[in-house]
Amino acid sequence: MSKTRKLTMAQAIAEGIGQEMARDASVFVMGEDIGAYGGIFGATGGLLDKFGPERVVDTPISETAFIGAATGAAASGMRPIVELMFVDFFGVCMDQIYNHLAKNIYMAGGNIKLPVVLTTAIGGGYNDAAQHSQCLYATFAHMPGLKVVVPSNAYDAKGLMIQSIRDDNPVMFMYHKGIMGLPWMAYFEGSSNEVPEEPYTLPFGQAQVVREGKDLTIVTISQMVQKALLAADELAKGGVGAEVIDLRTLVPLDRDAVLKSVAKTGRLIVADEDYLGFGLTGEISAIVAENLDTLKLKAPVKRLAVPNVPIPYSRPLEQFVIPQVGSIVEAANALMNARVAAAAA
Repeated sequence: MSKTRKLTMAQAIAEGIGQEMARDASVFVMGEDIGAYGGIFGATGGLLDKFGPERVVDTPISETAFIGAATGAAASGMRPIVELMFVDFFGVCMDQIYNHLAKNIYMAGGNIKLPVVLTTAIGGGYNDAAQHSQCLYATFAHMPGLKVVVPSNAYDAKGLMIQSIRDDNPVMFMYHKGIMGLPWMAYFEGSSNEVPEEPYTLPFGQAQVVREGKDLTIVTISQMVQKALLAADELAKGGVGAEVIDLRTLVPLDRDAVLKSVAKTGRLIVADEDYLGFGLTGEISAIVAENLDTLKLKAPVKRLAVPNVPIPYSRPLEQFVIPQVGSIVEAANALMNARVAAAAA
């Protein structure tokens, strides 16, 4: 059995990338400050010293140029990993991401492969305001041609990163700043866990039941998994068993895991740090609604997400719009009370 150590998510991602670079000479990394600095969120730490500037390439501040370059390199047989520093910056390079990277395999009739991993930081909670605090994974999941990977902990992050690099399709690999384990910002400790030294992969489209429960299901992803687990601990004190489902990937999406859990519990909360409108919460709710003939819901589905407003800079306002542990606990207790009220009626 492979030896394990406790790693932060940033360390696990960097280790996975480094092991694939050592295994496959066609793998290289590029982006802003990913070399000597190691990426501002630590996802490429130590790689420049191991592989040199020809394979760990610091780029100018031109997202359109370096994402376009990654697409061309992939079409030529390379396997680039390219970092878009904040997902919020997608607007300056969306033509390259969606009209080229996402569509060109289809438009070429499958005659080219585009094994690009586009990594990017997501999420708020640390007062970086409207242009540096969004998640937006539902935006990319909505667009055909991109796989969307959003890990919640170090173990998953390494396995999913290696799987992403080996995939022959473009993959959006999105990591939440609040679970990277960075020393200069607060983060959820549960995201740092035991990670094998050896390379391994985790398959896309397989959600994980990270906590079992009988009374209600919480479906979520990314940092919200850590909040949901803390909420489940609190709910257990009151005798409520919450089952927490970590989707891990949005594309492909593990619909069966959601339906299996809701069939068991009869209650569903979808907790999300992306926007409420036209997002993950609506998609999961629709999947459940389309299968009501086989499900016996005991209460209406509850959606928790960011209202359709820009993320505020003010800390109290930011905490208000982003669902918190207390928000999940409150919603869960309301669902349980809804069952009691229905029974009393």
